[in-house]
Amino acid sequence: MKAEAGDAAHDTVEAAVRAQLAKAFGGVRGIIEAAVPTAAFTLAWITTEELKLSLIISVSLSVLLLLARVLQRSTPQFVINSLIGIAIGAFFASRTGDAKDYFLPGILWNGAYAVAMLLSIVARWPVVGFLIGSVTGDPTGWRQDPGVVRLCSRLTWLLLIPCVVRVAVQLPVYLFGGGDEAVAALGVAKIAMGWPLQIAALAAMVWMLGRGRTPINPVAPA
Repeated sequence: MKAEAGDAAHDTVEAAVRAQLAKAFGGVRGIIEAAVPTAAFTLAWITTEELKLSLIISVSLSVLLLLARVLQRSTPQFVINSLIGIAIGAFFASRTGDAKDYFLPGILWNGAYAVAMLLSIVARWPVVGFLIGSVTGDPTGWRQDPGVVRLCSRLTWLLLIPCVVRVAVQLPVYLFGGGDEAVAALGVAKIAMGWPLQIAALAAMVWMLGRGRTPINPVAPA
């Protein structure tokens, strides 16, 4: 694989992937920012049963969190991601008038993401491989090494599993649950199975990466 001069700090595939994974998570603040709007919506709905008010509170909190990031000149990426998800959920719920539909986009997204990752593994283009490509400057060069492809496939499985678990737990509640109990259950499940599962997957990936030292070898000039 082709390595850029700026990537000299990463002499192994494992180090490169660890570095990219570190950028993909927002730390403690990112976890809080992702959970607060959902928790606020759930609590507001259970307390008031006013869908419009609950949506306004949730979206307003997301906007405030984004403004705080902008004013502090810190990266708004994680808040923007959360805000987009909240906005789509609010649109669904406001269109149908059913508070449960606030959680439907997240369920659909996790299902689609799981299917896409599974297809990437089957096709031997695991999505984690592109993390390596972003470091080395060669988006597809990592596929030349079967060992790297196998490593990336295993890591992609670890990202896929949380998505499958979320769908397996939340979809039956969405389909068969009703009333405040279903909204509360979906809210708790979304928070409990969001960042905590993602962090568990990250920990498993770091453990797996810590066991190997696959070199990133520049391609020899022709």
